[in-house]
Amino acid sequence: MKPTKKFALPAEKIVELVPPQGYCLATDMITVNGHKVGYMYRETPDEPRDSGWRFFSGDETQEYAGNPDNLGLYDVNTIANYDPEIIPYLSEPMGSAYERDRSHGGFSRVKSQTQ
Repeated sequence: MKPTKKFALPAEKIVELVPPQGYCLATDMITVNGHKVGYMYRETPDEPRDSGWRFFSGDETQEYAGNPDNLGLYDVNTIANYDPEIIPYLSEPMGSAYERDRSHGGFSRVKSQTQ
């Protein structure tokens, strides 16, 4: 049996910041370690409840990101609670990708690595 993850943000602290949008994928760097979103992209959803959003801190190695134990499926609102700066981008279309500008803050549009 896998150990239970200890999330950086307790469930009782999650509030509704965005309307229901379905689920997304995020790494433990965000949800367990408490890092801000550093890279996000939106791909074609896998199924109707999937928003298509994928969130990474930007510090994950390929090996880390390739290990399913380091990933989770979450309601988009949950990740918005971890990093509210993603909210203005959540209505962007499939194929959109953004990277945090660590020197100036905020996000810049980048070419999606999945295209």
